[in-house]
Amino acid sequence: MFATGAARLASKRLLEIRQVFRQSPQTSRSLSTALNYHLDSPDNNPDMPWEFSEKNKEKAKEILSHYPSNYKQSAVIPLLDLAQQQHGGWLPVSAMNAVAKVIEVAPIRVYEVATFYSMFNRAKVGKYHLLVCGTTPCMIRGSRDIEDALLKHLGVKRNGESNKGWYVLCWGDGMYGIMCQCSYDCSS
Repeated sequence: MFATGAARLASKRLLEIRQVFRQSPQTSRSLSTALNYHLDSPDNNPDMPWEFSEKNKEKAKEILSHYPSNYKQSAVIPLLDLAQQQHGGWLPVSAMNAVAKVIEVAPIRVYEVATFYSMFNRAKVGKYHLLVCGTTPCMIRGSRDIEDALLKHLGVKRNGESNKGWYVLCWGDGMYGIMCQCSYDCSS
């Protein structure tokens, strides 16, 4: 009985969401957070010098020590995360190239990982990076309403930075319901 009521409620909410998207002049692509191509800019191009700091070189060695020498490429995610933390919350293409050198793979292999995972920011973000889950389960539970309230309160557009350094981005989590993240802190 409960499952039927919950399914009916979920179905109704999904229809409401579909209607909102049909009425919206935005395309579904404009709701995506993906930047699936790179455009060189003065602060993000392959010619910019970038290397790990001395402290992070030590951390990178420690990360690599967890993998057999013939599987260095398995360390790509923790090394990208380290590079992103060092670079103020986003990954320039030169940092991805540096990671590729460390793990001895073609840069495209690192780009593939950085573009696949939403946790890697390939453009500048604000001091506080707010993320709200945008998967279907979270949308059914009202994540878009939460995101809209944040956008309105902070005076910022989706994927935009406010004058206070807040950056709001939609984020997918999964089945546990509305997930929100501020920089590296998560809550649901």
